[in-house]
Amino acid sequence: MRAHYGWSYSSDLNSAIGLRERCNQHPSGAVLGWTVDQRRRTLEHLAQRLMKAEKVVLVGAAVEEDDLAETWPANTVFIAADGAVGACFDRVDVLCVVTDLDGGDHLNEAVARGIPLIVHAHGDNEERWWDCTEAWAEQGGASLVLTHQTDEVYPDMHNVGGFTDGDRAACFVATLGVPFARVQLVGYALDHVGPWSGVTDPERKLDKLKWMGRILDHLHEGWQHHRKSSK
Repeated sequence: MRAHYGWSYSSDLNSAIGLRERCNQHPSGAVLGWTVDQRRRTLEHLAQRLMKAEKVVLVGAAVEEDDLAETWPANTVFIAADGAVGACFDRVDVLCVVTDLDGGDHLNEAVARGIPLIVHAHGDNEERWWDCTEAWAEQGGASLVLTHQTDEVYPDMHNVGGFTDGDRAACFVATLGVPFARVQLVGYALDHVGPWSGVTDPERKLDKLKWMGRILDHLHEGWQHHRKSSK
């Protein structure tokens, strides 16, 4: 994918190093919930909830209101991909948000509601993660888990795989051991840009959605049978 889009490994690496240092070395890290131990406990809590869930619903950017308006099993947990968390507010309770920080105000609202964020670092979002951590520090902190897309191995930052926030959410739950048989995908479209996508170039986004489909094919060949979308 780096070759396809002309991205550099060094940019991804610098972003990962920078975000990790931002959290680990922040002078108010313990107050904000960003220390290594605090992030580890956040991940452990999410893993426990996911493994106990009867159903895990991943909410993508093409989600429509009707997609969430049903009676879900009592032990269902929801994970939103980036800005799609905005569709979930006051409809379903979200366990966490998987994001590379395109979601704008919806992410700040998620933080205000105490929803943990799985924050991804890549070479094109260094300014975003800096601005977001500044905003969250002013809000009093946020529960975070950090992810990256490099070959480096960090004890407190994870390469779960994936490319878009949608397929990275699927990779995240798979990494934590959730069987795909318990996963349902809501609002995962390959042929149009969803209303909950961040500001984006539609043509470029559609190309990225093709990569999302390939990654989901690799993760679980029958993933489309787990998909629900109103379009």
